[in-house]
Amino acid sequence: MRAMLVLRSLLFNVLFYLNLILWLIFAALPALVLPRRYMLWVALSWARSALWLMRVTAGTRYEITGLENIPQGGMMVAAKHQSFWETFALVTIFQDPVFILKRELTWIPFFGWCLWKMRMIPVNRGARARALSHVTRRAKVELGQNGRQLLIFPEGTRRPAGAPPAYKFGVAHLYAELGVPCVPVALNSGLYWPRRKFLRRPGTIRVEILPPILPGMSKEAFQAQLQDRIETASDRLLATGRGELARIGQDPLA
Repeated sequence: MRAMLVLRSLLFNVLFYLNLILWLIFAALPALVLPRRYMLWVALSWARSALWLMRVTAGTRYEITGLENIPQGGMMVAAKHQSFWETFALVTIFQDPVFILKRELTWIPFFGWCLWKMRMIPVNRGARARALSHVTRRAKVELGQNGRQLLIFPEGTRRPAGAPPAYKFGVAHLYAELGVPCVPVALNSGLYWPRRKFLRRPGTIRVEILPPILPGMSKEAFQAQLQDRIETASDRLLATGRGELARIGQDPLA
């Protein structure tokens, strides 16, 4: 079983990056000279193709609940971050998402150009105060004028499944400044696409979109409620995922 898991993981990893390169060359590059909506279509189509590849090669499906909790108009989306998986899977859920991402990603040839075209918000993590001011200004434009959804990972980086939470206060600052609902998102993707590991485990990644937190709370109360809701739901999803993996003889810690 271990050998089959390694082979299927190898197959997926090779096809995943080959698929990404092909989409960049034959779809994303031409879209650079077209209106932004074409690049959004490319990103959505590639994300769906990557999810399909993961299902047919690695045997990893996904399940999303709580779609009825997504409000209309501009909003913040604060998601648990355990894996690379959610960085593209969430694109398929929201209509016109804008990510806050480290600026180094925009320096990557081809890929970085696409991020600029989609008007993602790069941030210099070495200059926190200035970066937060820049993000706030850009987010007000994208959410207020364009009705987009600001996707943010409150912990700032991927955390291993089950690791103690490490929420940054920047998400509370944005909540107070933007004055829009914040939709918490819990998940257990780290069990199936572990951080900095090669293996891709079979099973079902579960994503739960929680009821929005309405504007008007203090920063401290918001931060506490956001962390409690995301962590409580994510822990429950992790328990479900670990049980699923145990039933098929998979060790989520391997």
